[in-house]
Amino acid sequence: MSDKKLQVIPLGGLGEFGMNCMAIRYGDDIIVVDAGMMFPDAELLGVDIVTPDFAYLEENKEFVRALILTHGHEDHIGGVPFLLSQINLPIYGTAFTLALVERRLEEHDLLEDAKLHTVKPGARISLGPFSIELIHVTHSIVSAVALAITTPLGVIIHTGDFKIDPTPTDNQLFDLHTLAEYGKRGVLLLLSDSTNVDRAGYTPSERAVYPRFEEIFNRAERRIIVATFSSSIHRLQQILDLSAETGRKVAFLGRSMLSATEIAHGLGLLQIPDNILLRPQDIMNAAPHKVVCIVSGTQGEPMSAMSRVAVDNHKSLSLERGDLVVHSARIIPGNEKAIGRMMNHVARRGAEVVAGGGMNPPVHVSGHASQEELKLMLNLVRPRYFMPIHGEYWQMSKHAALASHLYSYGLEDSFIMETGQILEIDHLGARKNGKVTVGRVCIDSGSIDEVVEDLVIRDRRHLSEDGFVIPIIAIDKHTGRSEGLPEIVSRGFVSMEERADLMNSARQVVARTIESSSSEERTDWGVMQEKIRADLKRFLSKQTQRRPLIMPVILEV
Repeated sequence: MSDKKLQVIPLGGLGEFGMNCMAIRYGDDIIVVDAGMMFPDAELLGVDIVTPDFAYLEENKEFVRALILTHGHEDHIGGVPFLLSQINLPIYGTAFTLALVERRLEEHDLLEDAKLHTVKPGARISLGPFSIELIHVTHSIVSAVALAITTPLGVIIHTGDFKIDPTPTDNQLFDLHTLAEYGKRGVLLLLSDSTNVDRAGYTPSERAVYPRFEEIFNRAERRIIVATFSSSIHRLQQILDLSAETGRKVAFLGRSMLSATEIAHGLGLLQIPDNILLRPQDIMNAAPHKVVCIVSGTQGEPMSAMSRVAVDNHKSLSLERGDLVVHSARIIPGNEKAIGRMMNHVARRGAEVVAGGGMNPPVHVSGHASQEELKLMLNLVRPRYFMPIHGEYWQMSKHAALASHLYSYGLEDSFIMETGQILEIDHLGARKNGKVTVGRVCIDSGSIDEVVEDLVIRDRRHLSEDGFVIPIIAIDKHTGRSEGLPEIVSRGFVSMEERADLMNSARQVVARTIESSSSEERTDWGVMQEKIRADLKRFLSKQTQRRPLIMPVILEV
């Protein structure tokens, strides 16, 4: 019996939505499943995206064999360029997933050296001691797969994101048969998506949105504008088919929408009826009752196509009274206000808004499994150990409780893990054992080196809450004495007109600090800046109970 241990190490995606990344290690061989990103919350000012800290992989890069991708959503592939810039490892995925990755790598000038390997569902990949089979699953994006990872200690099933759709629009059924076969032979560990664990029953099929869209197409008297995720190829296909049936032309708006539809059409995953496409520049000249616009930017992102349409700032489309706007997408937690603002702008233009999850039939269905599907997955696979993934801690905890009925069928233990914790398995059993370095890397695509340090985030938060104060001091370089009273400039702190007395007192504080300093201190600018900062900070905090960012400027005259 080998004394090597199998380690499952989540580097992101547990206890949070996004940044999905899992390392699986046996001896001196590591494979990585997914490398996602997440959008920042309101606390991370000026940050565009957040990726996992790949420090563990960089420290062990000579052992990392490959990255395997389950599907093409940003929370699973968005971190690939940042991982690849640290370690140039081979990447495996389905054709559509890798085509989306190629676009990302192209933007970062990494495509030329990338080692991309297209794999079809049903195929196997051999990497050191690992043999990985890709299993087709249904999800809100095409070409999604689960992974059956055979290791010397047993099989790990990683579901990726999934729902069990009995009537997918492309008729590519969920491969339950292969999962059941693995279940019969014995599965060591199941890693399963927890996103919708709080929803009872089954997630509706993608076809469930068709009746609602049919009703919208039949009653709309003017333009129909559909805001949806560019990766929802099944949804786009249904809109295209309905447009063809009702004699409407279709225009795609938004960079990600144009990119995704071009890729999907090129791979034969999106069927575009003949003579149906309308160029964006021709939208406003076409008869309104003959136009459908499919637009990206469902989450109210400031510069997205839908946000610009909402505020009448899009070069190709201007909303008019009687137009109908459909929000056909999930509201990602944290984006409620931005989406609400966007829809308010749409309504102000006189357009009708169709949105919300309570409609029956719906305009949007989830791509994640509800409770009955999660139970079906557990019952088919019947693992020895279970580890919920992809969700907040409470969701993973609830998922583990769902699996409790399996204890009489061979389930030995469920592990509710947190990012960075190591699940270790050997011939004696499984246990939590230690942690690795994990964290978040904040990316600001407008900055010089892109990665934003914690200190920068802290300064931005500081500025947003208390503003800044700049004391400007002119010092004679020969005598070291101050030339007159210091000037003080402030922004976002207090109104200069309302608090002129406070600013005058602050100038006196700075002047006293300079006067009470020795001649040696006055010739050392670094010392003087720190003394001025400390004294002024104490004074302003006492007077206003606020702590602005203080940046003294010393001019030598």
